[in-house]
Amino acid sequence: MQRTKPKFLLSALSSAITAVIAAAPLAHAEQDASYEAIEEVVVTGTLSRYSALKSDTPIMETARSISVETEQQIVDKGALSLADVLTYSAGVNANNYGFSTRSDNVTVRGLEARKYQDSLQALFGNYSSARPDVYTLEQVEVLKGPASVLYGQGSPGGIVNVVSKQPKAEAATEIVAEYGNFDHKELAVDSTGAMSPSGDWLYRVVALTRDSDSQVDYVGEETKVLAPSISWRPSENSDITLLLNYRKTKSDTAIQFLPTEGTFLDSPNGKTIDSSTYLGEPGFNKYDTETKSATLLTRHRLNDVWTFEGTARYSEGSSDYQQAWGSYYPGGGNRYYYYDPRYSTIIGDDTNVTRTFYRADQEVKQGAVDLRFKADFSTGGFDHQLLIGSQYQNVRTSSKGYMLTADKLLIPGKPFMAYGVINVFDPVYGNTVPQSILDDSYIDNGNTKTISSGIYANDQLSIDRWRITAGLRYDEVETKDKTKSNPKQKDDAISGSIGALYQFDNGIAPYASYSQSFDPVIGTSDKSSTGKPLKPQEGEQYELGIKYQPENMPLFITAAYFDTKVTNLTDPLSPAGTIDQQEGESTVSGYELEAQMVLAKDFTLELNATQLETEDQYGERQISVPETQASVWLGYHAQSGQLTGLKAGLGVRYVGDVYGGIFQSISQPDPMVLEVPSVTLADLMLGYEVAQWDFSVNVRNLENKQYYASCLSRGDCYPGQERTVIGRIGYNF
Repeated sequence: MQRTKPKFLLSALSSAITAVIAAAPLAHAEQDASYEAIEEVVVTGTLSRYSALKSDTPIMETARSISVETEQQIVDKGALSLADVLTYSAGVNANNYGFSTRSDNVTVRGLEARKYQDSLQALFGNYSSARPDVYTLEQVEVLKGPASVLYGQGSPGGIVNVVSKQPKAEAATEIVAEYGNFDHKELAVDSTGAMSPSGDWLYRVVALTRDSDSQVDYVGEETKVLAPSISWRPSENSDITLLLNYRKTKSDTAIQFLPTEGTFLDSPNGKTIDSSTYLGEPGFNKYDTETKSATLLTRHRLNDVWTFEGTARYSEGSSDYQQAWGSYYPGGGNRYYYYDPRYSTIIGDDTNVTRTFYRADQEVKQGAVDLRFKADFSTGGFDHQLLIGSQYQNVRTSSKGYMLTADKLLIPGKPFMAYGVINVFDPVYGNTVPQSILDDSYIDNGNTKTISSGIYANDQLSIDRWRITAGLRYDEVETKDKTKSNPKQKDDAISGSIGALYQFDNGIAPYASYSQSFDPVIGTSDKSSTGKPLKPQEGEQYELGIKYQPENMPLFITAAYFDTKVTNLTDPLSPAGTIDQQEGESTVSGYELEAQMVLAKDFTLELNATQLETEDQYGERQISVPETQASVWLGYHAQSGQLTGLKAGLGVRYVGDVYGGIFQSISQPDPMVLEVPSVTLADLMLGYEVAQWDFSVNVRNLENKQYYASCLSRGDCYPGQERTVIGRIGYNF
């Protein structure tokens, strides 16, 4: 499929860069005369040894694109979830399936992104772990592009790394109360300080309780989080931190898989399905999760050259997930599906749908360790920052349950009828499935154990104004699943990356980089007579960019072009229904801009823009990925004068049209292209700080626009997040 690449964003990127650079001297001139050099932390946040790069190398010296959202930015923008945090990051789509309570659906540069916490993978399986709570985080980082050289198996899109709050030496306690629409209620506390007079023992306790309804009928949430931590710092050369985290949530699933006809498309009967419609079954539906983890962070400086660092985690997660949803079938519209060997057809009307009844009891256990040595030394005119590490991870997942579709729920003696049929325009609950059928359908899907190990080395060389980074990693991955036809599969891969950056005197730093990724795929090739295991998906990315951070000026800009290719995908020429994974190839290329600056003493500005060109192995656009995005956030915080303590923020987010595939409707004779139109959303923050008190109100989707984040050709749509209003009172002492 040929498309003309939009030109306006390229012009917008150029204009924005020019405008920001031009405004920088003015912003600098308006600073107070006592204004001194502003560190990178003021504008962009900083990276620690538990960051996405596993080092504290400044972003300005890294030949990669990295986005950081600090704790203060998270609070200012009123983020309630990790997805909310990432809505102001270039190259990131955090709401590709609309308002969700199950998971944070995040893509980076058009591809799925793995989630990490303190540089160790955090989520596994399908919905088997609780989502991280943003109140427990110090910052959120996005490393864009393949990251296998540091993390092993993963997506070529990038990773999202959340950094946990850790103990601080200075005593501080915060108590926060929130109340908002949808009866949102939350009470949280964050306390830290020294436990001993010498200051070598530190503590921190983060805890919260939340009770809230949602924009979907019958869907609410009850969450409790406890995250205590302790640090021992016997000397300036050593420290050990233990982070504990417990989260338990009782909820339901907001995603209802609403039929395309009656939501995004007109229904044959002219009626509309409201976005708050609940197609589940009260008393049956639930999505309860529980996660417990213990993470150990260690550092010891061995001598003037070598430092040892280690990260280890043990975690357990479980989910009790049951949901009834309206069955969607291509061409089915709102009609319910009935299968009979005599007819093999779709039968129904324009009002009712059958429902699928689903249950998944899942558990996951993870043991992971990442040990690394760092060396800072000089040789042959080069300064080296060498990182040598070894990583091991053992993950066990299990799943039990059922998935009962309409053809499995026929009512005996009543042809053309099935259990669970519901009116999508005026739901009446109670037409459910007999418990005996559910019990008889419950099966054990078995256990899967994945053991991965890798060794890696990464060196950043500095000579004069050059920063050259080169890395190499070897991985082995073994997957065991006795319930499958291929109970054991082994994969190995070598991944590399290389980059170069040059720092000019005026603060401009152009860079170029190349990086690789791999991701094992379980199964055997249908075309292989020997049952040869499928090859891992492989990714590679070329990136060209420029960073700008003038000396003594609170301004940071990154502009980048990237080209990513993913291979070993499903063969586009293979017969339908086969799983051959050898010939398919997809591409994503695009442009990104991120800019953060202080406009005057009390004003800050963030600009983000993304333009993607995506093509899957079938020559179509990537599904559920907006190719154009842009956002701006203007913040104000009065530091002096009569308005001291007043703060405000205004944000605007633009999300371009989203492709959903080719949809065939019964009510329309010809196939049509599903394309959800673009949407522009506004967010607002108003607040005031006085003495130890902090008052604020956050409004997201200020105009309460009703929109769909995406619709899929299989026949379902996903409403976007409606307006949320949260009042927040904080007391600090």
